[in-house]
Amino acid sequence: MAQTPVLVLNASYEPLQRVSMRHAIKMLVREVAVIEEEAEGTFGPFPRPKVLRLVRYVVMRWKHRRGHLCTKAAIKARDKHCGYCGGAPDTVDHIVPRSRGGTLTWENAVAACLRCNHRKANRTPAEAGMTLLVTPAAPPVGFVL
Repeated sequence: MAQTPVLVLNASYEPLQRVSMRHAIKMLVREVAVIEEEAEGTFGPFPRPKVLRLVRYVVMRWKHRRGHLCTKAAIKARDKHCGYCGGAPDTVDHIVPRSRGGTLTWENAVAACLRCNHRKANRTPAEAGMTLLVTPAAPPVGFVL
């Protein structure tokens, strides 16, 4: 049976994140959170939490940053298809390879299937004789990944 994640609210009732059941129980034991809503059943001596609320307010500066954080999962969500052949993406390819100083940025990464990623290898698309089907760019601020 898959464990359902537990929602953690800030002391001001703003949603912060989802954590595993194990992490939620540790938060209860350390008394940094209280149960706001419980699910049926128990988890050891504790009621099974569905929603926790932190006892103290936590300032989350990252919530107020403009734009999206560039991660491999976010790039795959942005592109949805391989940037070279249009197939299903398996990984993320750096246009300028990391071994040549390329970094994980919105403009330097595209989703790629394993076949295209291995074919391109440690080269730029031009050196590998491959063309990009997309122009990589940061998603707009309102875009939901």
